[in-house]
Amino acid sequence: MTGLQFPLSGSTLVTGPSNVGKTRTTAAALDAWLDSERPAGVVVLDFAPELERDGTILGGRLDQFITVPEAVWVGRIDASAPRAESETDDRAIALARENARRAEQQMDALPENPRAVFVNDATIPFQHDLASVSRLTEYCETADAAVLNAFDSDELGVDNPVSRAERDALGRLRRWADRTVDLS
Repeated sequence: MTGLQFPLSGSTLVTGPSNVGKTRTTAAALDAWLDSERPAGVVVLDFAPELERDGTILGGRLDQFITVPEAVWVGRIDASAPRAESETDDRAIALARENARRAEQQMDALPENPRAVFVNDATIPFQHDLASVSRLTEYCETADAAVLNAFDSDELGVDNPVSRAERDALGRLRRWADRTVDLS
């Protein structure tokens, strides 16, 4: 994997538009942590949808770039891409609500006392309801290191309920993180 642009301590938010390397960068951080610290106490939350649009895969899980050891606690959801998969705001909201519900189930099962937390597509659960943003950040604060990535672009729209909620969640994550790495 490629060299990291940030230390593996505190909280790091990796941002950018589609297909710039957010997931690859997060996977590289996970790989570096595993090489130096081992898998004990490592938590991965993978909220990324996978969707093909115009011949290009949007999103994708961390395991496309790294084999996650069985000793790592992994919470994955079968996520939708609400704006890309919907013709109407109502349908996008319904998909975002379902993503939030699935993510809440994973967060309900999180192990205590993580040493490191890696979150792929961190705003997916908050495209509908922002109540859990603080729940996620408070959990990440209990770890020595947290690396989260999030979509940051207007390419999927700006004036719809899902985009507004995601933009609000991204703002909260930016204010929380010790550092932001913008890949745009």
